[in-house]
Amino acid sequence: MTRVLVAPDKFKGSADAAEVASALARGLRTAGAEAVELPVADGGDGTVAAALAAGWALETVTVSGPTGEPVATTFARRGVDAVVEMADACGMRRLDGPLAPMAASSRGLGDVIAAAIADGAMRVVVGIGGSASTDGGAGMVSALGARVRDAAGAPVPAGGAGLADVASLDLDGLDLAGVTLEVACDVDNPLTGPEGAAAVYAPQKGADLEQVRTLDAGLTRWADVVASTTGRDLRDAAGAGAAGGVGFAAVALLGARLRSGADLVLDLVGLDAALDEVDLVITGEGAFDEQTLRGKAPAVVAGRARARGVPVVVVCGRTTLSPARARAEGFAEVLALTDLESDPDRCMADAPQLLERMGRAVGARFL
Repeated sequence: MTRVLVAPDKFKGSADAAEVASALARGLRTAGAEAVELPVADGGDGTVAAALAAGWALETVTVSGPTGEPVATTFARRGVDAVVEMADACGMRRLDGPLAPMAASSRGLGDVIAAAIADGAMRVVVGIGGSASTDGGAGMVSALGARVRDAAGAPVPAGGAGLADVASLDLDGLDLAGVTLEVACDVDNPLTGPEGAAAVYAPQKGADLEQVRTLDAGLTRWADVVASTTGRDLRDAAGAGAAGGVGFAAVALLGARLRSGADLVLDLVGLDAALDEVDLVITGEGAFDEQTLRGKAPAVVAGRARARGVPVVVVCGRTTLSPARARAEGFAEVLALTDLESDPDRCMADAPQLLERMGRAVGARFL
């Protein structure tokens, strides 16, 4: 019996990665294949879920949401390792009302990292995609014991707006001795300037032009204080601008290592070992386009499969790549749900049923 590895990312707005994998697997099994489900992610939404689907243990903790409200989030544990996710702790998805570009904080990420360490984790993998804040990671490090103060010695207000008041940084309470942090990061933006966290990403979080200027000035002040405190200026490091500056604080203050999000998550879920046992791989995501080819999870899955001589089929909601372009990148075939249902709204609403049909179609074509 043909053995197929089903390793998709989420179809945003339609189905999470586990739901996509399950639907495709049902169709494949109907067609007579053996399907192995391995949902994947690239450091954003679904990173913890991918670890859980691969057999990691679930832990639940209450943390500070993006604007300070308590939220219940999860992290994954296996041995001395933990996987945490900013998107679920204090990301955009946690904002019930309007976006909060000036007030949103990364504190919830620090809360969940602290909880994982308190639970015994010695290596923490941090997914930082989907952030709501542009606070330079000040909230995160505050939750871990750092004291970020204004000129009067009071704690600065939460969020990017509070960075304008930063005057000093006390790291005496920040102790991660023996703990290794690895951060899933797929951007190379610096912290400040025209390519920095505020200029490039804050508008997506609701900031207008004046707020972008204010946030960038605050990040600059924050970087000055961090450099003065640590003796190192890492504001221009590649990835410092990731997640509103969380990348900067992670490297400059927590000693973290930034890694490709997809590579990091695929290592965690054991993709390579799974590839050694299959005859075909199905991967995919909602939109398969040029952005996918720039290191997103389906492209990395495909690259590792091709290195082992395993053919790769992409299933997606829609695609803007020509068949010739996809073949040139090594994909055996690209199948889009829009080929089955031309109405985009119906396509999104009926994604699980369409994915099951697509699984049967792959089975009929390749088995």
